[in-house]
Amino acid sequence: MDILKRITEYQAREEQLAWEGSFAEYLQLVRKNPNLTQTAHSRVYNMIKHAGIEHHEDGSKSYSFFSREIFGLDRSIEKLVEEYFHSAAMRLDVRKRILLLMGPVSGGKSTLVTMLKRGLEKFSRTNEGAVYAIKGCPMHEEPLHLIPHEMRGDVGDELGVIIEGELCPYCTMKLETEYNGRIEEMPVERVLFSEAKRKGIGTFSPSDPKSQDIADLTGSIDFSTITEYGSESDPRAYRFDGELNKANRGLMEFQEMLKCDEKFLWNLLSLTQEGNFKAGRFALISADELIVAHTNESEYRSFIGNKKNEALQSRIIVMRIPYNLRVSDEEKIYSKLIKQSELGHVHIAPHALRSAAIFSILTRLKDSKKQGVDLLKKMRLYNGDTVEGFKESDVKELQNEFQDEGMSGIDPRYVINRISSALIRRDTECINALDILRALKDGLDQTATISKEEKDRYLNFISVARKEYDELAKKEVQKSFVYSYEESAKSLMDNYLDNVESYCNRNKMRDPITGEEMDADEKLMRSIEEQIGISENAKKAFREEILIRISAYARKGKRFDYNSHDRLREAIEKKLFADLKDVVKITTSSKTPDEVQLKKVNEVTARLIDEHGYCPICANELLRYVGSLLNR
Repeated sequence: MDILKRITEYQAREEQLAWEGSFAEYLQLVRKNPNLTQTAHSRVYNMIKHAGIEHHEDGSKSYSFFSREIFGLDRSIEKLVEEYFHSAAMRLDVRKRILLLMGPVSGGKSTLVTMLKRGLEKFSRTNEGAVYAIKGCPMHEEPLHLIPHEMRGDVGDELGVIIEGELCPYCTMKLETEYNGRIEEMPVERVLFSEAKRKGIGTFSPSDPKSQDIADLTGSIDFSTITEYGSESDPRAYRFDGELNKANRGLMEFQEMLKCDEKFLWNLLSLTQEGNFKAGRFALISADELIVAHTNESEYRSFIGNKKNEALQSRIIVMRIPYNLRVSDEEKIYSKLIKQSELGHVHIAPHALRSAAIFSILTRLKDSKKQGVDLLKKMRLYNGDTVEGFKESDVKELQNEFQDEGMSGIDPRYVINRISSALIRRDTECINALDILRALKDGLDQTATISKEEKDRYLNFISVARKEYDELAKKEVQKSFVYSYEESAKSLMDNYLDNVESYCNRNKMRDPITGEEMDADEKLMRSIEEQIGISENAKKAFREEILIRISAYARKGKRFDYNSHDRLREAIEKKLFADLKDVVKITTSSKTPDEVQLKKVNEVTARLIDEHGYCPICANELLRYVGSLLNR
């Protein structure tokens, strides 16, 4: 890649986006595209919508804008977008509220806000998200503020826009002193949002109340210019460089808002309700910006418990951002964090992250009062897995049982820290599930914030995760061994299907060798069905379902084969593996394998590497481990 060439191309693109003209020319742009005057909330919503919305069969939505970085928070994000951003974009009263994201540490709050900030920077560089402002305005304000109040109704009707807000003190003086009130000549420019350049995006972080100044929010007097301009109320003697000034037209992140001194929060009362704030010796200054704050649950409880905060409390909309509760999405979170760290070169064996994810999710779930639902079943249902006896409606019922589910438990960064610890201890380029589970267990002793009761509970979850991994490990080896006996598997399935057809149609079967008529082999069918938990009462329905599937394939001119029914294939593989268990035991545990055994081990190892993502180290470790499991 020619880096310098790419930089030059980038700079050229930025220059092409630049636009300057008079207010009269800007009016023509608005006439063609009224959307140029959209509010800050509307801009954020349109940015999210522009990235794409996926509608699901159950009526829920997912947003492509967040899908690259945030996993497992679909319900929370849908609520955030629809109940806050969408409503605020329609100029409903919601836009006069501070958005407070509340959730546990490392739950995705900061990531979500960072995505909004980076997204706005990119969106302002598109036609749909273009922002125009009065040139030289320290608050890059909407040019339509130049139109006198008496004319705004008629002008708004003609252009198809709503004009809100007052001209800032600096632009008011500039219009009078430099342009003699000739509004049409006021210069307008296109603004590209940038947090680094403090345009349209601001960030306020509380520090020591004794040293932090309210000027950080609202700007301050420039004392070096007082002698030149003669008055503190002259806009030219004031720095409009506070975070509320610079975030105008865009977004301001209020980090750890509830840790702030009260005087910093007073400014937000007027800004949220009336869209303006007080600065220096000026009239109220208009600002159109989305204020996003984030905090944890304990600080929020303290905040609402203080009667002094009631006024601000009524101007806050709280959105819970809990931990993810889906195992598959938790794996994605770990993969993302590992890629961002210096562990990217390390090979992580298949199912290793899943085992850690199972442990983490179990720590976040609450015991359901619904009969027949333990935490393991609940975890599987939340993950979208099929659990016999449960429907999709049951999942929704479970999700609505507790409002605070996912607000506590093990956070993703703890898991990543323990993975790092395991890698240092092993000093290897590969790490497996057992290494990670062992590291998670050791870490519990080193974490002072975990009580003895919690520790015992977490140790139990590590045992559960280990058992789940044992099943996955056996299944992985099972698949690799069974593949070598594929003909046997297909033959067993054909035999099962012949018996099912005879059973369902109440026909006799004919022995292919003797020609003798006989009943369907109930013992064979049950030995296969029991492998996947088909009960005696459910066997008839399962067999009829198989026959219906075969008929459906036949009508479409397709052949029902080994891969046509997932559960049946799983049952066949498990049955065959059970029959082969002794072979696998001997092959994997033999210290001095003979030539045939060695060939079989090499075949299975090659399949684990080529098709299942193992490396030579973790493939051999897996075979030894499964051999030890089978020998117990």
